[in-house]
Amino acid sequence: MRRLIIIPTYNERENVVKMIRRLMSMSESFDLLIVDDGSPDGTADLVRAEQVSYGERLHLICRSGKLGLGTAYIAGFKWALDAGYDLIFEMDCDFSHNPDDLPRLDAMLDNTDVVIGSRYSQGVNVVNWSMGRLLMSYFASKYVRIVTRMPVADATAGF
Repeated sequence: MRRLIIIPTYNERENVVKMIRRLMSMSESFDLLIVDDGSPDGTADLVRAEQVSYGERLHLICRSGKLGLGTAYIAGFKWALDAGYDLIFEMDCDFSHNPDDLPRLDAMLDNTDVVIGSRYSQGVNVVNWSMGRLLMSYFASKYVRIVTRMPVADATAGF
């Protein structure tokens, strides 16, 4: 079973190498696709340097300019489907999604088609975020849940 993790990036110089190395060191076999939106801080160059170590497991799409998170995921999903991946995961590069949760999410896919890693299913579980960002995310998810009646605790999870 071929598994791919898609991570969109914009100015993630401080996190991208740590995230790549963390994901590539996992006992489970995941490939990784970084979709970079023309980061002026050199994020894509750092990914290219890491590709030497990880070969065919680490991929990079460089886009011209900041085109947005949603379109980055769409580009990544299209790439993954064209490349024949069986399972596709998405996560952020800032470690707000814990890479250690990936094996649990992967195991849950034996019984369902979609798994969402929520930051709010057991209270609030987010690191590295300002209080303003945390409150905006939390209440945006609550609003979406009320308006759409979608039974998802974290509508903006991205994991």
